[in-house]
Amino acid sequence: MKLTALNQTHKDLGAKMLPYAGFEMPIQYAGVNHEHMAVREGVGVFDVSHMGQFRFTGEKAEELLQMLCTNDVTKLQPNKAQYTCFLNEEGGIIDDLILYQIADQDYLAVVNAGCLDKDWEWVNKQNKIGAKIEDQSDATSVLAIQGPKALESMQSLTDVDLSSIKFYNIVVGEFAGVQNVIISATGYTGSGGFELYFDVKDSEKIWNAVFEAGKDYGIEPCGLASRDTLRLEKGYCLYGNDINEETTPLEAGLGWVTKLDTEFIGADALRKQKEEGLKRKLIAFKMVDKGIPRQGYAIVDADGNEIGNVTSGTQSPILKEGIGMGYVATDFSKVGSEIFIQIRKKTVKAEVVKTPFV
Repeated sequence: MKLTALNQTHKDLGAKMLPYAGFEMPIQYAGVNHEHMAVREGVGVFDVSHMGQFRFTGEKAEELLQMLCTNDVTKLQPNKAQYTCFLNEEGGIIDDLILYQIADQDYLAVVNAGCLDKDWEWVNKQNKIGAKIEDQSDATSVLAIQGPKALESMQSLTDVDLSSIKFYNIVVGEFAGVQNVIISATGYTGSGGFELYFDVKDSEKIWNAVFEAGKDYGIEPCGLASRDTLRLEKGYCLYGNDINEETTPLEAGLGWVTKLDTEFIGADALRKQKEEGLKRKLIAFKMVDKGIPRQGYAIVDADGNEIGNVTSGTQSPILKEGIGMGYVATDFSKVGSEIFIQIRKKTVKAEVVKTPFV
């Protein structure tokens, strides 16, 4: 079991720790709903140091990334970020990731912890042009400081104007007395805020400074359980649940980060799929009748015929009703469509809706 640099800090705070993607990670502290609302209304902090970080540098970096990524890497500029995917030859999603351009010929790919080893193997297997790649995962800690009070509470720790960092932009600067911290605005909670990438040796120093600066703002440590409910309320995909190597970006509604006019691995398969038409799509739904949808539950039509399955589901802390995502046959994917979730032995009515839920 791998440990982040802040593992003992989480235990000292009374976090419930469980295995996640090969790491012992904090799942919750004071409770999922409490932490969820802290992020929606105030400020919460997630240790997401289990995520992987690959650095691509040199004159071949852009060429390799353009081949690996569904988005158009040539559109990136220094201090900008993109959401993108790595695909296999069949168009299945190996991983979804954030790609940052730090400077000219200098990129940072942030990948999912559960995909780290296979991603590293994949990018090296495809690197037949001699691009320089370095796995910086073990040397890097990452904190996500999220919520409407994140910027105001943290401004005292840096001379960087945090409010000037636009969505999917970054700044490299000093934070809490630590140099060369990457400050990015690419949060996955939908409540604003930013992420910090820094040398692992500075983990406790930055963590302590963050909580000291945030104490008058009601800052809370948050675990992965509330991170999951927060991302689901915004309709964001979770790798391993909503997307995997058996799903394509087109099926998952990620066509907006899939530039079929570029040549990336899997592009031909996606062009063929688009031409032939999708057989299934990832949809969002709200429960009409009382019930909490869970991953793996069957989705059926009015006659009880199975038309898909739930990939993510929960009781929304904001809406106080069941929400979820899942794949269904294309005929049932239109907003407003009536579907049913098989919850144990009951068939419970739901409706296809647009995201975000909140």
